[in-house]
Amino acid sequence: MHSNSRTNRIAVLAASGIAVAALVAGCGSSGSGGSGSSTPAGSGATSTAPATPSSPGTSDTATLKTATDPKLGTIVTDSAGFTLYRFDADTAQPSMSNCNGSCASIWPPEPANGSVTVKGIDSKLVGTVTRADGSKQITLNGWPAYRYAPDKQPGDTKGQGVDGTWFALTPAGDKAGTASSTPSAPATPGGGY
Repeated sequence: MHSNSRTNRIAVLAASGIAVAALVAGCGSSGSGGSGSSTPAGSGATSTAPATPSSPGTSDTATLKTATDPKLGTIVTDSAGFTLYRFDADTAQPSMSNCNGSCASIWPPEPANGSVTVKGIDSKLVGTVTRADGSKQITLNGWPAYRYAPDKQPGDTKGQGVDGTWFALTPAGDKAGTASSTPSAPATPGGGY
């Protein structure tokens, strides 16, 4: 009896893992293009996107702040401490979100429902973009910002590197944990030839 219960649990876990993997894989390059207009944050635009359980609240003020991850360095989080990500299929100049439909349910856009406050981030880099559904999304240096639904606790970075196209945002809007976003190691004495 005991092994039958364990087998059932394993089967349920395996099925759940396959379902999540299928959804995540569908976000690698899915979605239709959004509007390329970018406006400064705090323009007073309201989002028409429904709130999802994994997305932040719908208050009139959003906060972007920095946090330090031991592997990724300095990253950007929302007001609740959840990691924000960027998607390589999006564009920064002009700003455009290409994660829509089922992709946006796994990668909820960071909504721009009003003003945005920043802590440790240059406010000149923060803006908004109009999505395909007409809602507004926060951008950082032009890159649309997203949460990752499987990140269940503040500080989680499970979305880092997913499909080789999703990366945590740095305060400059770059990809965290990549060679271009990590400081170079100091030179070693003796030249290291």
